[in-house]
Amino acid sequence: MTLAVTGATGGLGGRVARALAARGVEQRLLVRDPARAPELPGATVVRSTYGDRDLARASLEGVRTLLMVSAAESADRLEQHLAFVDAAASAGVQQVVYTSFYGAAPDATFTLARDHWATEQHLRASGMGFTFLRDNFYLDFLPDLVGEDGVIRGPAGDGRVAAVTRDDVAASAVAVLLAATDHAGATYDLTGPDAPTFTEVAVILTDHTGRPVRYHDETVEEAYASRRRWPAPPWQYDAWVSTYTAIAAGEMAGVTDDVERLTGRPPTGLTAYLDTTTTERQNP
Repeated sequence: MTLAVTGATGGLGGRVARALAARGVEQRLLVRDPARAPELPGATVVRSTYGDRDLARASLEGVRTLLMVSAAESADRLEQHLAFVDAAASAGVQQVVYTSFYGAAPDATFTLARDHWATEQHLRASGMGFTFLRDNFYLDFLPDLVGEDGVIRGPAGDGRVAAVTRDDVAASAVAVLLAATDHAGATYDLTGPDAPTFTEVAVILTDHTGRPVRYHDETVEEAYASRRRWPAPPWQYDAWVSTYTAIAAGEMAGVTDDVERLTGRPPTGLTAYLDTTTTERQNP
């Protein structure tokens, strides 16, 4: 068994694991709770956690290629990542495919992108081969940004966001994993086919649903105030608000052809995504 996938109980890792199983690829699913792991042909389930270095190392013994889906957002996510990378290197993993973030940099406006950059640097220094999949914000979540009053609120201004579907990120990851050595040392920026503003997103959602949706460009102060109705630690408020300020700064606007180069098909835009999800609801 030489291929391992983390996050198989989640949205992205689960998509990758199912796609690999459908292709007849044997894999090891590394999960915190084996009872929640999907039952897939050719898959072996092993308990593992990012923060427990000894457990992680044992779970990675014999693995050649590893898909490392970034951990759930938390105050200590970076520390978990670093411990897991160390465990992988100690276990003899040869190549890590890491789901990073578009524009990862030490001074990125989106606060969590800084943790992704630090994880990338640790992987570079680990001695293992690596491939970075830097996905933009998930397009799937754009409809969920609409409040009960039909308003998208955030300090994004007229900035554009080249959001990408999780399906396209998963398909790109599968393509890399199936020929991992061909992609060693590569960084891919995974985006959708275009980069609308939130005003344009609101128009698309209105046209598709028939429900009036509009975008309200909050100030940063208004954004913090409106989000404090949900109890959260300070780092979480910073992440929520900087989701929008990164867009306002132009850091999420670039469109690439990396999804198409990896998967052989163009990425899905918002209108096509909404059409597909509507069809799926009508034909379960």
